[in-house]
Amino acid sequence: MKAMQLAAARTPLNRVELPRPEPGPGELLLQVRACGVCRTDLHVVDGDLADGKMPIVPGHEIVGTVVARGEGAGRFAVGERVGVPWLGATCGACNFCLSGRENLCSEARFTGYHLDGGYAEYTIAGERFCFALPAAYSDVEAAPLLCAGLIGYRSLAMAGDARRLGIYGFGAAAHIIAQVARYQGREIYAFTRPGDSDGQRFARDLGAVWTGDSNATLPRPLDAAIIFAPVGSLVVAALRATTRGGTVVCAGIHMSDIPAFPYEILWGERVLRSVANLTRRDGEEFMRIAPQVPVRTSTETFPLAQANEALTRLRDGRITGAAVLVP
Repeated sequence: MKAMQLAAARTPLNRVELPRPEPGPGELLLQVRACGVCRTDLHVVDGDLADGKMPIVPGHEIVGTVVARGEGAGRFAVGERVGVPWLGATCGACNFCLSGRENLCSEARFTGYHLDGGYAEYTIAGERFCFALPAAYSDVEAAPLLCAGLIGYRSLAMAGDARRLGIYGFGAAAHIIAQVARYQGREIYAFTRPGDSDGQRFARDLGAVWTGDSNATLPRPLDAAIIFAPVGSLVVAALRATTRGGTVVCAGIHMSDIPAFPYEILWGERVLRSVANLTRRDGEEFMRIAPQVPVRTSTETFPLAQANEALTRLRDGRITGAAVLVP
């Protein structure tokens, strides 16, 4: 099979031919139909996440068709379409797994980081961690739901019942979860890179009541904020923008260092918290909700061989919505 493989951090992906993998017990062999390009892939490629497998085939927003099933795999039929997310395996026995917090399992393994992912014509996935996908979405439309959508959904839940919601970094996750938030009756305040008029227009098209850069003065304080951009200084900006009793959610898996800030902007029972990974329950809930909204994903497609170009454009902020590879 053809694949795009990372041999070492901070190097381009290589076009390679690899043996088509065989599914083990409880696993599925999938023919990849689409794979989203996520900012977490950038963190793997750029070396921000340094403890994964090398070489690795990145990609964890995978839409694929079941080609073969390993011993004991019976949840999905051959020919069925499934989605594969970031969370690829857990121990199933620790306190976190047993209390519904499998996203915090210390033995967790992640797709495209510890396990070869979807930048390839075929991939292997544990069937317990795959999702049935809503029929309303095409392969390309469904791919961003599998991480941008899921992490966005978990982050939105962490924001509580906030009516005025700030979103810092209006990319793939933000454009999905803004639609869910509007469906829930919230007001969206979208923060983009300075001078990003296209991004601000995109946010307004999705229902944002206000747009601006991260240092702009808001007309009123936020009840909560979600930070998708991996920039630590935005934590300080978001705390300053959030009212007493509000919550600031750091939604990324990696972020630059947070600068020192005065206690007074945290005081007043403001909450600062992170979101780590996802659970299968998050996925099942979100896949039910997305068609009801209905969430519409904005995508740019690239052939598999142009994965490096897609990653570069994502790094430079030149993707509107989500990038998706199509083998």
